[in-house]
Amino acid sequence: MTDGVTAPPPLQRESGRLAVLRQKATELESVFLAEMLGEAGLGEVSTGFGGGIGEEQFASFLRQEQARAIVAHGGIGLSESLFRALVKEEARNDS
Repeated sequence: MTDGVTAPPPLQRESGRLAVLRQKATELESVFLAEMLGEAGLGEVSTGFGGGIGEEQFASFLRQEQARAIVAHGGIGLSESLFRALVKEEARNDS
């Protein structure tokens, strides 16, 4: 059963090394967004009626999943920029 969150398909089918590079770029964007969501205060424990230390510890997991969902629905375009830079660097190293 799926949760309805799927990544948009690339413009063309990628296999091998390009697929790995795209996955790594997507992961980097997710980590970046999770950090930005944390800095923005998403998931902060409320002082009046909070879940205590457990809520504090698991808030980062929630932010990470929210960041992955954002990226799966198009993100902010960072993964595409990262992917292109990685491909360019790899092509330079192969030459």
